[in-house]
Amino acid sequence: MTQPAFSTHEVFNQSPPFEDVDLFAVDRPLVDAVKANGGAAAERELSEFGRHWGSAAMADRGRVANENTPKLRTFDAKGNRRDQVEFHPAYHELMAHSAHAGVHNSTWTADGRPAGDAAEVIRAARFYIAAQVETGHLCPITMTRASVAALAMQPDLLARVMPVLSTRSYDPAFAPWWDKRGMTLGMGMTEKQGGTDVRSNMTRAVRDGDAYRITGHKWFMSAPMCDAFLVLAQADSGLTCFFMPRFAPDGSVNAIQFQRLKDKLGNRSNASSEVEFVGAYARAVGEEGKGIRTIIQMVQLTRQDCAIASVGLMRSGLAHALHHARHRSVFQKHLADQPLMQAVLSDMALHVEASVALVMRLCRAFDRTPHDASEAAYMRLLTPAIKYWTCKSAPAFLYEAMECLGGNGYVEDGILARHYRESPVNAIWEGSGNVMCLDVLRALAREPEAATAVLQSLAAETKGLPGAGEAAAFIGKNFRRADGERIARLAVEKLALLAAAAALNGVSPRQAELFAATRLATTHASMYGAVELESSDVRALLERALP
Repeated sequence: MTQPAFSTHEVFNQSPPFEDVDLFAVDRPLVDAVKANGGAAAERELSEFGRHWGSAAMADRGRVANENTPKLRTFDAKGNRRDQVEFHPAYHELMAHSAHAGVHNSTWTADGRPAGDAAEVIRAARFYIAAQVETGHLCPITMTRASVAALAMQPDLLARVMPVLSTRSYDPAFAPWWDKRGMTLGMGMTEKQGGTDVRSNMTRAVRDGDAYRITGHKWFMSAPMCDAFLVLAQADSGLTCFFMPRFAPDGSVNAIQFQRLKDKLGNRSNASSEVEFVGAYARAVGEEGKGIRTIIQMVQLTRQDCAIASVGLMRSGLAHALHHARHRSVFQKHLADQPLMQAVLSDMALHVEASVALVMRLCRAFDRTPHDASEAAYMRLLTPAIKYWTCKSAPAFLYEAMECLGGNGYVEDGILARHYRESPVNAIWEGSGNVMCLDVLRALAREPEAATAVLQSLAAETKGLPGAGEAAAFIGKNFRRADGERIARLAVEKLALLAAAAALNGVSPRQAELFAATRLATTHASMYGAVELESSDVRALLERALP
């Protein structure tokens, strides 16, 4: 399309913006994966969600929310503590749109029980689509959703919170949660001295009647304007999970004092704070001394969302790269018609196909876990493995997508630079790569029979796929080694690849065969496009990726 001329030249051969599209309907791998995992009934509403989030208006909200970052207001003009964070209206609009669609609570009933059916799969499709537009605001969205699993360990508290948490209203007012139309929850686990090792936490909790007073700090506490937080602190019986609201029961502001906001590489629209608790009011959640067991219910769900968001970012990178390649001509030929670019884009499309199938299969396991022991075992073993593979894949994938656009991909005017800066955080949050590998080993050690059954099921589901039998044997052998931790990364990656092949085989068998041939039967090259695919398969992959 030719634009109005400058005095020196005309602007042409530039790709138009990738906007005002249905982010659900144009994503055939997503549509098929949702159907294969029980979500077919929601296709119309997901298409409506996809059109809304694929609009130019939503894309602009994402841009503006990241260009106008949160500001901490520690004190007012007279020196009184405020401890409030101000966000641009675009951020609040993103939050409102996600809340209206139930992205923060639709996997739960109004009283806090699992919603069942395909609620996890359908909600994951929304989360994945929203992540393609703006990921930062999804931090409080995912924490709010996940907090219900931990609050279930304290039924009386859950019963009080759910009437507010279960609404589809977003209420940013700084007010007691019980007076609001809707609420958000965050969590605070890590401290300066420990990070991932939360058992080394030093924040103390002292009984005060039927409540506690907490004194200490958190080194990272994201979304500080949440209405309450689940925090870990040391009580008399050990590390315990606590519900810490922004306002005490008498309506006074709780003693939560924010020190500063982190200056992060990405995730700029979302505030992450350093905070001190100065005798802050809190209620225990679950049994005293069992804080890790309580909060891990929440962490499992946030890890699930880290994987979904990473796949959403990769999908967006692929869509923008393919859209650009179909409009950009080089050497008298569209990029998308050039064999070398086709090799790159089709290899990327294959990676996204498998990743989408895998996270949707994981969400099916979350849906069925309450009444299916085999699905519960799949969920426990595969959640850390899937988070490991998808989240650590995203940065390199998004770099490749940027390169497909050349210099236009590298500048901040487009979305890919933001996606690239965003992509590492999901591998760091909720447990880094090594922690995920250790969690897989822990699941194998605690429930060896259940884990073995999962591996056998994956082997059966991939029977006949190139390299699948060898991969299954490798995984089984190396997880039984006495020095299994030393080679855990290799084994966990193989496990994720095998699970991806199995999930994709249930959605699109031909693509599963291609994935296995390029990822299981051989070691995948470190660069996308360094694989050999038939021309017909290349065309099919690209057509599925973006019709």
